[in-house]
Amino acid sequence: MTYLIAQATGSTDIFAQFLPLILLFLGMWFLIIGPQRKRQKQHEAMLSELKTGDEVVTSGGIFATVTNVKEDRLVVRIADNTKIELAKNFVSKKIESE
Repeated sequence: MTYLIAQATGSTDIFAQFLPLILLFLGMWFLIIGPQRKRQKQHEAMLSELKTGDEVVTSGGIFATVTNVKEDRLVVRIADNTKIELAKNFVSKKIESE
């Protein structure tokens, strides 16, 4: 009988030891991981909605105008008579026209 009581107390002690770790993980989720996933989904939605004529900023800080949208890349104009192909992942944001 004493053995059962000690075993129940031991499992409670183990839970009490892991409780701070569990709370830390939940805090990290709500403060870091959750908002990051939301931003990633918004960025992916923005990339899928890009079309010809949109103005974008690349991750390198280059302002460009989309001239052609391909499956995994964009053809952008960065200056007169200067077009380059750019992977979609390197577009950091779309410039909203006023």
